[in-house]
Amino acid sequence: MPMSGRLPNAWQAAKPMPDGCGADPAWQLQPEAARYGRLFSVDALFASMIAVAGTLLGSTTTYLFQRLTASRAEGFARNERLRQERLTAYSAFGGAITDLLRGVIAVWLRQHSDHRDAEAIFTLRADANRLGATAHHALFRVQLVAGDAALVTRADAAFEPIDAIFGAADLPELREYENRCQEAVKAFIATAGDQVL
Repeated sequence: MPMSGRLPNAWQAAKPMPDGCGADPAWQLQPEAARYGRLFSVDALFASMIAVAGTLLGSTTTYLFQRLTASRAEGFARNERLRQERLTAYSAFGGAITDLLRGVIAVWLRQHSDHRDAEAIFTLRADANRLGATAHHALFRVQLVAGDAALVTRADAAFEPIDAIFGAADLPELREYENRCQEAVKAFIATAGDQVL
């Protein structure tokens, strides 16, 4: 309390000391925030800044690694889907060409038999046409998924001996075209195997 009309000095204006501080007058002259532990030291400030920077760096690094991992997983899944598509398309083409060869040979044998039956020949030709359409559809799928022009060329080459079968004069010539077709299919499968394995 002021004694006369004078302003109180620092000793008189100071607040009571916390327990354990004794009668140290220096304690009373410190700013109020420091006396009650509310000011951070410079060391604590730097430690906090380093902790925040470390947290930000850690979360950024984690995000980048997760993004890289997701990108790799996406690429692997895409490549695996393409491999499966190729495997399906190539095996379907090989099967379709083999079926077409069988159907065309059946027509040729019926046409060159001693007992020609026009209705049976018509039915076999219709079946061969259906098999031809299936084989061409399989060829289109190969053209869509193949990453190699040589593979498409080999697929096209498998049709040539089949087309020539109708012009075969006798059974040995038919067998020759059949063997050429089978060799073309084997060459196609060998080339296709490099892409899917």
